[in-house]
Amino acid sequence: MEGKLNVQTENIFPVIKKFLYSDHEIFLRELISNAVDATQKLKTLSTRGEFKGELGDLTIDVKLDPKKKTLTVSDRGIGMTADEVEKYINQIAFSGVTDFMEKYKDSHEPLIGHFGLGFYSAFMVSDKVEIFTKSWKDEPAQHWSCEGNPEFTMEEDKKHTDRGTDIVLHIADDCKEFLEESTVLQLLKKYCRFMPVAIRFGEETVWVDSETECDKDGKPKRVEKKQPRIINDPDPAWKKSPSSLTDEDYKKFYHELFPMNFEEPLFQIHLNVDYPFNLTGILYFPKVRKTIDPNRNKIQLYCNQVFVTDQVEGVVPDYLMLLHGVLDSPDIPLNVSRSYLQSDGNVKKISQHISKKVADKLEEMSKKKEGEEKSALEEKWDDIKIFVQYGMLTDEKFCERAMKFYLLKGVDGTYYTLDSYREKIKALQTDKDKTVCYLYASDAEEEHAYIEKAKAKGYDVLLMDSPLESHFINLLEQKLEKSRFVRVDSDTVEKLIPHDDAIPEKLSKEEKEKLQPIIEGEVDKQKFTVQLESLEESDAPMQVTQSEFMRRYREMAQTSGGGMGFYGELPESYNLVVNINHPLISRVLNETDTEKQKELVHQLTDLALLANGLLKGEALSKFLQRSVQMI
Repeated sequence: MEGKLNVQTENIFPVIKKFLYSDHEIFLRELISNAVDATQKLKTLSTRGEFKGELGDLTIDVKLDPKKKTLTVSDRGIGMTADEVEKYINQIAFSGVTDFMEKYKDSHEPLIGHFGLGFYSAFMVSDKVEIFTKSWKDEPAQHWSCEGNPEFTMEEDKKHTDRGTDIVLHIADDCKEFLEESTVLQLLKKYCRFMPVAIRFGEETVWVDSETECDKDGKPKRVEKKQPRIINDPDPAWKKSPSSLTDEDYKKFYHELFPMNFEEPLFQIHLNVDYPFNLTGILYFPKVRKTIDPNRNKIQLYCNQVFVTDQVEGVVPDYLMLLHGVLDSPDIPLNVSRSYLQSDGNVKKISQHISKKVADKLEEMSKKKEGEEKSALEEKWDDIKIFVQYGMLTDEKFCERAMKFYLLKGVDGTYYTLDSYREKIKALQTDKDKTVCYLYASDAEEEHAYIEKAKAKGYDVLLMDSPLESHFINLLEQKLEKSRFVRVDSDTVEKLIPHDDAIPEKLSKEEKEKLQPIIEGEVDKQKFTVQLESLEESDAPMQVTQSEFMRRYREMAQTSGGGMGFYGELPESYNLVVNINHPLISRVLNETDTEKQKELVHQLTDLALLANGLLKGEALSKFLQRSVQMI
């Protein structure tokens, strides 16, 4: 039999090669998916009693013959009759899976194909494609052949007596890499490593105990043995019941997915949903601390155990793109090549469900078990805080949930919920305007002096050191009633939490007016604003502070840009706070020798800068020389 393929365009093959699929390597996934479908169909027919023969070995075989320049995919599935070849091969884009699913919609095994174009992906890499197929029905085998144009031949094939289908690809000269064993093996492991039917490709060498030889201790010798290479795991962890898996099972599967990740995951969430959509999978929380730009694309998307993509934007909420793992759903719509996700309601529902499951897990972890000092969430908090912050900043529903279990960490390492911490500090850290003031440090080492001053006043100080902290503090100020966050170095300790009581001033108005230009004359007025403050005599003569508002918004601009870019462009500025009640400030004021006065101001200013890590380079060298001379 000879004929023309029933297609609307005169030649669909250039379209297939250039536009239909995003990557030529997809052809192997498509052909093996078809083989899996044919095998699953046969299992369904057997289960229903329609196929009464022996199933036998259902392993799919992939074979290379570099001399003949062929790559063959063979299955022992349902096969095709001459009429079925005509319908499903010659009439392009009429999927056999669609018909089968409709007929057996209540009982069939999951099937992969949807468009009927998968087979034709073979022409992306082939000059000629042959089909040898024999149906499970008592009908003659068929041989179909096409050389990448609308003409084909089809005839009875008396050589093939076993049920199933062989697809033989005659690889084109410009695609010779698909005749290399290493290339094919790599593709099989990428796309097919979890397909639900065993796939055999070549041989592998393993070490086994010898049945005939022993070593000097009488134990069987270890010898090399060649065996068929099965490249996939038809029953991966995510398809199993969570109750049947141990923590070790989950960790083992994690390292199977990501063999180059040597750190253990923190914990995992096992997804298993069958209504209102189908979704299975395992998502792992990796360790992420001081960065918001970890390796993305670590979540693999499957459709009935067939790898689709690791570009899962839309399926997974953006803040959870930092997670690692696998998702499998037949309900996620895909385009004709299954390479890119389409946007529809199901995808949105799945995304929302994943976010809910993450919130459920974290809330569960926040509950302390009897006899435990820390909850599971406290144990993992430093590693997962950035996930939670990112989620709260980008997902309102998740934020509402997380407000119940979000943890604040004190500089002493103690953890608090938002509610418990507010209760702890509200008596002492409520200002004159009835606003609760949360004091925090970004770096416990660099801000140690300021932390100690705050603690000396009886105040509590939080450690807030993630890259998202500035944005997150803004969020908390919106969510928490009558609340304000202030970094400990943003003002003098007396003004961090303003009260009505004021410290008496030891200098008159005239003395302050005289002092101001003396100090301003010795500092960089572009960088420092001189503020005369009435502080305790025991406080430092000079302190450097930085406006909470300006510093926070500059930090936010650095991580977000956009409309906040203006703040990022502003030069860094500080306040030089002069304690007018300190004896050394009175000495500066009363010094009649101008040079000695300048020297003293320089020394006091440099000491304040040194305490903040702002004294560097030439200025630091001069300070050290001056200090030696003054001793």
